[in-house]
Amino acid sequence: MADDRNGLVLSEENTLTAEEVRRAEVFAEKIELNNTAGVMQYGAAAQKKIADFAEKALDSVRTKDLGEVGDMLGSLVTELKTFDMEEQDRGFFGKLFKKPEDRIGRLKAQYEKAEVNVDQITETLRSQQVVLLKDVAVLDQMYDLNKSYFRELSMYILAGRKKLEKARNEELKALTDKAAESGLQADAQAASDYAARIDRFEKKVHDLELTRMIALQMAPQIRMIQNNDTIMTEKIQSTIVNTIPLWKNQMLLALGVEHSSQAARASRQVSDMTNELLRRNAERLKMATTETMRESERGIVDIETLKNTNESLIETIDEVLRIQTEGREKRRIAEQELSDMEQKVRNKLLEISR
Repeated sequence: MADDRNGLVLSEENTLTAEEVRRAEVFAEKIELNNTAGVMQYGAAAQKKIADFAEKALDSVRTKDLGEVGDMLGSLVTELKTFDMEEQDRGFFGKLFKKPEDRIGRLKAQYEKAEVNVDQITETLRSQQVVLLKDVAVLDQMYDLNKSYFRELSMYILAGRKKLEKARNEELKALTDKAAESGLQADAQAASDYAARIDRFEKKVHDLELTRMIALQMAPQIRMIQNNDTIMTEKIQSTIVNTIPLWKNQMLLALGVEHSSQAARASRQVSDMTNELLRRNAERLKMATTETMRESERGIVDIETLKNTNESLIETIDEVLRIQTEGREKRRIAEQELSDMEQKVRNKLLEISR
């Protein structure tokens, strides 16, 4: 029973149920266009819910700073890279002539210093992860609430359209027929006044449709924000359970290689092997660091997704503007027709008076 032409069936998820359609039809019978205050307040409560909800959603976005989480992830990667870079900057001859005991102690000291910073950043990231998970749950609630408001507005719009259809086809027609039959100016004025009330109520229903469009746009926007939070949560989790343990394992590997180097310095052959092991270890560290940086530099959302979303919103706005233009044109034509009708009535009255 829902009317696709009026935009009531926008998707399977938001289609009104048979019970909701029935309730809207019952409600339509109670609408009185002669009640000016009632017409002005029609659907106002639902519109206010949408306005308050949009403000709440905006506040949620304002208080969220995913850039801070991104900065912390960047700082963590920097800490992990710092150890490797400090080792490489010392050069071949610096490593060659360092006493083995000094090198082991220096590696351990650098590792312990970096580990403290890494642990601090990790704890902060865990706290941010908890906040993001809570936000994801709240956004689910907001999505359901927005869907409820959307359905409520759809019922108001359906009831309004039902009332407009009856008002034009039955009530206004009865008044117009009466005026034509009686030829009285009072009857003609009554028909004209009722037509104006219909026009005002139609504008009110149109306003509700615009408000419902806001609710419709809020749904993908909420999901987009929720998706951003989820992606960032997953990045934090991956960093904590994968990147940091890998870095510690690589550090243990570096210390193990250094211990092997001490035992192999007695001969040139063992020394060459040690250098080879060091080069391989450096390559492993380089690969691990490169992969970490590449992962951290990945975008949260593909640019194509944002483009498609933006184009969709622009198309929606264009469609709303087109519908508004058509509505104004239809009302202008209706006004002209009403004016012609009134003139004909007056002419007929003049003919009678002659």
